[in-house]
Amino acid sequence: MKAMDKRILVVDDESDIRSYLQTALEHAGFIVETASDGLEALEAVRRNPPDLISLDLVMPKYSGVKFYRELQKDKTLSKIPVLTVTGHARDELGKADFEEMIMSGPGVYLEKPVSSHSYVSAVRKLLGMEPLEPKKVEPDNLQSKLSKAMKDADREALQRALDALKGKLDK
Repeated sequence: MKAMDKRILVVDDESDIRSYLQTALEHAGFIVETASDGLEALEAVRRNPPDLISLDLVMPKYSGVKFYRELQKDKTLSKIPVLTVTGHARDELGKADFEEMIMSGPGVYLEKPVSSHSYVSAVRKLLGMEPLEPKKVEPDNLQSKLSKAMKDADREALQRALDALKGKLDK
């Protein structure tokens, strides 16, 4: 099973997140359609059912939970795997909806911000495909790249890098 044979519907009201998730999936070889709310998503699913739905929970107009409930009313559409991608799993905006989805729904979710690697891996797993290899970060390689960049950098760039590192370490 190849990614290019699979269609994913990405549903998110934030255009930058929708674009980010779409790009990650397209780079992995998937065919991607997007929707900005649950009503748009419902139309898209009824028109041409995707192989998987990536669903934000908290959206104006028609929430992800309303969309999911509607999906469950149809025997065929209810079989489509759903990956919940939310930034509101634990806050007041989405906690109740999130808990309802996890209890009655797919139980598979990612919390925003999500890395493109973990997102594509979750999609592949839900589709029964081989997961992506874990991303390997070799500290030695990073250190050598940083050392080389430091040798070639001017004083101002070095100061900005130092300030950035200190800010990261202080948190």
